[in-house]
Amino acid sequence: MVSNDSVWLDLPGVSIKYKMTKPNFGRLFVVPRLKCLNPVPPGRSRGFIMCRNFFSVVIISAMIAIPVAAQDESKAVSDGGVYAEGWTGQVDPGEAERGNVLENAKFSLEDGVFHVTTGPTTSYWNPENTASGTYTVMATFSEAEYMSMSNHPHPYGIFIGGNDMGTKDQTLLYCAAYGNGSFIVRGFGPEPFRLNGRRESNDAINKADDTGKPVTQSIAVTVTDDSVLCAINGTTVGTYAKSDVVGEGKLTSTDGVYGIRFGHNTSGTVTGFHSMNEKKNESSQDGP
Repeated sequence: MVSNDSVWLDLPGVSIKYKMTKPNFGRLFVVPRLKCLNPVPPGRSRGFIMCRNFFSVVIISAMIAIPVAAQDESKAVSDGGVYAEGWTGQVDPGEAERGNVLENAKFSLEDGVFHVTTGPTTSYWNPENTASGTYTVMATFSEAEYMSMSNHPHPYGIFIGGNDMGTKDQTLLYCAAYGNGSFIVRGFGPEPFRLNGRRESNDAINKADDTGKPVTQSIAVTVTDDSVLCAINGTTVGTYAKSDVVGEGKLTSTDGVYGIRFGHNTSGTVTGFHSMNEKKNESSQDGP
């Protein structure tokens, strides 16, 4: 039974109240309250013990199940699809398992600006955009209205090292920023692997003044002979050895396709998307 911000679970002999609270990062926590409906007779402790043990099992199960159910679902957008010549995309495996498809998000190119609205978490690329050796890929990402489609921030950024793109064996590595001053560096090999935990804060990353306010991040990923670097707003926020990036269960190579990635339920624009070969000092502009 649900009542306001509480959930009552009534089972034989036990009534449990779950008080749900929602911190600013969007997860539900459960504060349980237990009431044994059958009082324990004087001198008898077995009923209390059974009630206590049952309470423990149910609470542990609820603590696991409720946060999962409470995650915000990806909301399909209208007129979704890819509207940029030569570009395509793919939703994350977890999104596909929940029935999401590429048409549930929208990617378009208008007057030299990429416009992205998700939907499911999606990676976008043009197969002709490849880089190898030592290089840098960069772009500027803007949210006109921070968190306009969700109650907590989602990331957006650049991916590199894309291989077997569009297949179940797809591999890539991305650096993405959040509008709350944090960033994440993560890969798919094809199973996901993390390089900086769940996320990490850095003073170089811009923060939106408030929900609905604009925020902009300039992101660059650089591959050197022995490292991969993520820079945001001109500051290197993470440096990772190639041995942590390439290998079994990770990328097959840092050579490959590069592209753009947006977390779910997010809307923004991308400008200045291009790559530069560090040794040849050649620049490739990937938008018109």
